[in-house]
Amino acid sequence: MVLENDIFLDEVHIKLRDEVKEFVKWVDPKLLKAMDAEQIDYPHEFYREAGRRNLLGLRFPKKYGGRELDWVAECVALEEIGIFGCGLGCSWSMPTIVGEAINTFGTEEHKKKYLVPILKGEMVAAEGLTEPRGGSDFFGTNTIAKKDGGVYYLTGEKRFIAGAKAADLFLLYARTNPDPKVPGHKALSAFLVEKKMGVEIAETYGLLGFRGMGTARIQLNEVEVPAENLLLGENRGREIFNRMMLPERLTSAAGSLGMRAALELAMKYASMRKAFGAPIRMFQGVNFKIADCLTKLDAARALVYTAAKQADRDPDSYETRRLVSEAKLFATQTGWEVINDAMQILGGIGYTQVYPLERALRDARLAIIWTGSSEIMQLIIQHEAYRKLMGGKLEKERDIELDAIEAHKVAEKVYE
Repeated sequence: MVLENDIFLDEVHIKLRDEVKEFVKWVDPKLLKAMDAEQIDYPHEFYREAGRRNLLGLRFPKKYGGRELDWVAECVALEEIGIFGCGLGCSWSMPTIVGEAINTFGTEEHKKKYLVPILKGEMVAAEGLTEPRGGSDFFGTNTIAKKDGGVYYLTGEKRFIAGAKAADLFLLYARTNPDPKVPGHKALSAFLVEKKMGVEIAETYGLLGFRGMGTARIQLNEVEVPAENLLLGENRGREIFNRMMLPERLTSAAGSLGMRAALELAMKYASMRKAFGAPIRMFQGVNFKIADCLTKLDAARALVYTAAKQADRDPDSYETRRLVSEAKLFATQTGWEVINDAMQILGGIGYTQVYPLERALRDARLAIIWTGSSEIMQLIIQHEAYRKLMGGKLEKERDIELDAIEAHKVAEKVYE
C-alpha cells in the first residue's frame, strides 16, 4: 500500500508495519471467500498464525507473550490488518480488547491461565456487552450473578458477540447488587467465563457483512463461575467497562484506516479505465472524489494516532475518552465514505463480486454501529469537552467575548 505515511512512526513502528505486511500477504484469498460464504465459523488458521508470529496483544508484557509496545504500534498493525475488513480485524483485535481487562484488572493467575494462551493464538476470547433488551444502555444490564459460597451463578443473555461460536473464554458483565434502587453503574461486576462452564449458543446470526466470525447470542442458565474469576471486585464493573472502551473503540478506528485499500483499488482502476477517449482519472468527477478521500483518510489517520499517543500517556483521562471517541467516530465514517466513493468510481462493476468493494461496503456498515454507535460517540465527545471546559481554570484563557465591538453592552446578554 502507498497511501500511508510515517509521520507518527519511529523505526520500531516501521519495522513492525513491514512485518505485518508480510503476514497480510500470507493470508490466502480463499479464507476471505470462505468467510463471506459462511462456510466457516471462525478464521482459526489466521488467528493461530498471528499468534505464532507473536503479533497478538502487542502492548502486553513479554512474559505473557506480548511485545511491550505502545498503542501507536497496535494502530500501525491494525491499519494493515484492516484492509481485509471487519472480520479478520476483529479476530486480531480481540486479544487486545479482552487482554486489556485481564492484564489491567486480572490476577497473576488470570494472566497465566488466560492471557498467555490467548496471545499464543491457542485460546479464542470474546466479549459480551449487548443484551436483547439493551444496546447502548449498557448499565441497564439484566444478566444477574448470585453468589453462593465460592461460586457465582450467572443467568441471562448476551447477543451480537463476535466469535461466540469459537470462543473458549468470555468477558461478561452481570448485576451483583440485586437492589433495583441501586443504579447499574454501581451494581455491575465483570467475570471471566469459560464456555465449558455452561455457556450455550442460543442463536447464530446471519449478517449483512462481517461473516465467518460466528456472531451469536449466548444463554446463561445459572452458569457456575468460580469466585476467583471475578475481576477487580464486586460492583466494580464500571471501572473495567470505562477502560475497556479504549481498546474497543481505538481498534475500530485504526482498522477503518485499512479502507485506504479500497481507494487504491479505485485509483488504479481510474488510471486504466477509459471513457470519452481518456482515462477517467482525468475527469473532475473522479479525481475530485479521489482528492477528497485522500484528505479524509489523512485526517482520520492523524486523529487515530493522536488518540493512540494520548492513550499511552493517560488511558483513564477525560481527554483520552474524548479523543478516542472522536477517532472512532471520524475514522469509521471515513472508511464508509471512502468505500462508497471507490464504488462510485468503478461504477457498475464495483457493485458486482468481480471486485471486493461490495464486501468491504457490507463490512464497513457495521463499524459505525458497533463498539458504541456514532451517536454515542458524539454524546461522549461533547460531554467530555464540557467537563474540561467548565471544570478548567478559565482565568488562564483569553476571554474573546471582550473582543466584540459592543462587548460592553452587558444588558443585551440575556440567558434566561
